[in-house]
Amino acid sequence: MNLALRIWRSSLGKKFLMALTGLVLFGFVIGHLLGNLQIFIPDGGAAIDAYGKFLQSSKGLLWTMRIGLLLSVLLHIVCAIELTAQNKSARPEPYKHRDWRHATYAARTMMISGPLLALFVIYHLGHFTTGHFAPQGFEHLKVHDNMILGFGVWWASTAYIVAMILLGTHLYHGGWSMFQSVGINHPRWTPILKKGSAVAAFVITAGYISIPIAIWAGLVK
Repeated sequence: MNLALRIWRSSLGKKFLMALTGLVLFGFVIGHLLGNLQIFIPDGGAAIDAYGKFLQSSKGLLWTMRIGLLLSVLLHIVCAIELTAQNKSARPEPYKHRDWRHATYAARTMMISGPLLALFVIYHLGHFTTGHFAPQGFEHLKVHDNMILGFGVWWASTAYIVAMILLGTHLYHGGWSMFQSVGINHPRWTPILKKGSAVAAFVITAGYISIPIAIWAGLVK
């Protein structure tokens, strides 16, 4: 308990926890994308519907994953807020002139994109999981049809695309800064990590965005 408190009270400990929870969420984002891309399999939705039923087949495993993800999200957000507060308290008087040359747009908007993504997740669950925000015709576990129905609403698809772009910027900065948080910071490796994070963020964002675009274009029916 004392060790846990010391880790929590230190800025280094919070950075480590933020990196660890970020890694968990990054893994979920990739796994969720791979599951969703099954909508492109030309089998009338059999594969992605089976995937949805598989996730719901074990309530114990499903709720363990949900609770683990929820705790990761909450801990990630709390660590971000705590670290931001510590940085502000260390310098209560802001800089008169800011130099953004070494700070990317993604880095400057992390505290904005994070809460917006959290709100989007709540809407997204109601849109495709519980059906509370879905159009009329939603059927539980009919993943293929529900995705086509949901993304058929233009403003819902637009909100989804904007959210995925925010996710991409968040993943880009969080991806390489995660390595800095655990001590991997070297002039030789940091540029490589930044490029790798940029490629990963672009591929993930493009993968998610491809789904509503394909439905709009009539490629998935």
